[in-house]
Amino acid sequence: MTKLSVNINKIATLRNSRGGNNPNVLKAAIDCQLFGADGITVHPRPDERHIRYADVREIMPHISTEMNIEGNPTEDKFVQLVLDTLPEQVTLVPDSLQQLTSNHGWDTIKDARYLQDIVAVFQKQGIRVSIFIDPVVAMAEAAFDTGANRVELYTEHFATHFSTDKNGAIQAYIAAANAASAKGLGINAGHDLDRYNLGFFAQHIPQLAEVSIGHALVADALYYGLENTIQMYKRCLHTL
Repeated sequence: MTKLSVNINKIATLRNSRGGNNPNVLKAAIDCQLFGADGITVHPRPDERHIRYADVREIMPHISTEMNIEGNPTEDKFVQLVLDTLPEQVTLVPDSLQQLTSNHGWDTIKDARYLQDIVAVFQKQGIRVSIFIDPVVAMAEAAFDTGANRVELYTEHFATHFSTDKNGAIQAYIAAANAASAKGLGINAGHDLDRYNLGFFAQHIPQLAEVSIGHALVADALYYGLENTIQMYKRCLHTL
C-alpha cells in the first residue's frame, strides 16, 4: 500500500504570515497523524519562511508515524537537524538558498561522490535516505550508486501535463520507476500531486511506496476540512 505523508509546510506559512502560533503547527502535525496520515513531511529552508528548525525539534517527539525531513544537505544546519532528530527518512533535495519551491532533482551522475558521502552520514544513524530526482532513467539508475534507499520522483511535469495528455505525461515516470526498482531502490513521489491526478499516477506506478503532498492537500482542507481531506487523498491511493 502506498503511504500518504502530509507535508505541513503550508500550515506553517499561514502561521508565519500573521505571527503568533495560529494555526498551531505542532497540533496540526499531531492531528494529521490522528486523521490517518501515514507520515509527516517537513521541508525547512535556511530562511525559515515556513517550517522552522525549532518546529521540527518540537514535533518529533509527538510523531509515532513516519517522519520525513526534506532539504538540501549542503547546508550544515540541515544536516545537524537531521542528526539531532533522527527521523525515519531524510529526502535530499538540491534547492538553492532563495528557491521558492523545489524545481529539479539531483544529477546523480555528476554529484555521485558527494551524494555517496552524505548518504553514508545519515545511514550510519539508521536513517533511510531518499534522493529527489527528475524522471530520467539514467538519474534513477545512478541513484543506486550513491547508496540511497529510495528515490523521490519529481512530479511537476506529470501534474502540468496531466489534463492534456495524461498517458503521455506518465511514461517517463514509469520508465524511471522501473529503472530504479530494477536496481532495488524504493519509489517515492511528490510535487503538485493532487486529488485529481494522484490515483492515475499511483495506478501506473505500482511500486510506489510513498507520496508526500502538502500544497494541494492543505488548499483542499480549506473547503473540506483536514480530516476529510486526508481521507479523500488516501482513497485516491487505495481505490484503484
